[in-house]
Amino acid sequence: MTRLRLDLAYDGTDFAGWARQPGLRTVQGCVEDALAQVLRLAQSPTIVCAGRTDAGVHARGQVAHVEVDAAIDLSALARSLRGVLPDDLSLLDVSIAPEGFDARFSALSRHYRYRVCDDPGSWDPLLRREVVAHPRPLDIEAMNAAGAALIGEHDFAALCKPREGASTVRRVLDLSWTRGSAGHAEMTVGADAFCHSLVRSIVGVLVPVGDGRQSTVWPAEVLASRARDPRVTVMPPHGLVLEHVRYPEDADLAARQEVTRAFRGPA
Repeated sequence: MTRLRLDLAYDGTDFAGWARQPGLRTVQGCVEDALAQVLRLAQSPTIVCAGRTDAGVHARGQVAHVEVDAAIDLSALARSLRGVLPDDLSLLDVSIAPEGFDARFSALSRHYRYRVCDDPGSWDPLLRREVVAHPRPLDIEAMNAAGAALIGEHDFAALCKPREGASTVRRVLDLSWTRGSAGHAEMTVGADAFCHSLVRSIVGVLVPVGDGRQSTVWPAEVLASRARDPRVTVMPPHGLVLEHVRYPEDADLAARQEVTRAFRGPA
């Protein structure tokens, strides 16, 4: 078997998320079905991604791997896949994965961006599929001060939807708000991994600080509680983009898998 690395980008608007689901249009389902078609397989192969995005979430730098049987002409495969994939899903690159590569478990970190328009007068309806409108002006400095408490290794149970048997401990590597294009408030965040809905909940706990409804210490208090707080809004998915995934050098890929597969205990 040959393991391939697939680099993908997609507009998540019309997808029911990454993971294949019966009767629903998903990114995984589209890519697997396209592979089955161009490789003339009786059954669709299974692909594994770096981060399973939710319904409506976009990606510019999703990474996946797939096992294929027999020698592959990469140029011909890429050309064929691009010919059958829908126009809201792009194959950026396909390559032979180095030894020890696993799209999910070899990753060092995932990096996301979230955009909010907080000035109704500058709302651009052409960007409505990728920017979230907010009715109040946001204080970038206050959100950065509050967000600093979320950087580092913490139990994020208060800000995510836990999966049975899975840890909610994660290490946030960086988190910052800036003024981007058209005056939008943009949050960039990177972590070793993210729990389900964690990025959108991080935005949801910081926006009330930015518009003055909560103090700068409130996010830290929510985090310390380790319990879901009904005042924390899980923000809409369409403002979120998976920008890129970082991997170690090829020689360290297998070792990284061992670290990632280890269960994360309480902080």
